[in-house]
Amino acid sequence: MDSVTSSVDPKLLELLVCPLTKGRLTYDRAANELVSEKARLAYPIRDGIPIMLVSEARKIED
Repeated sequence: MDSVTSSVDPKLLELLVCPLTKGRLTYDRAANELVSEKARLAYPIRDGIPIMLVSEARKIED
């Protein structure tokens, strides 16, 4: 599986939480991001690795 088409392991998704709110994350396949609705942040996934740093997250605008 190459890094361009790789997705996040579903088991990993169950374990990961938003580092800010400790809330649940949802996987946005189109943007290749993990989204925290509560914190209004989207964490990028690079080469199949979620970057769980608030400083790296994209703010979600209304």
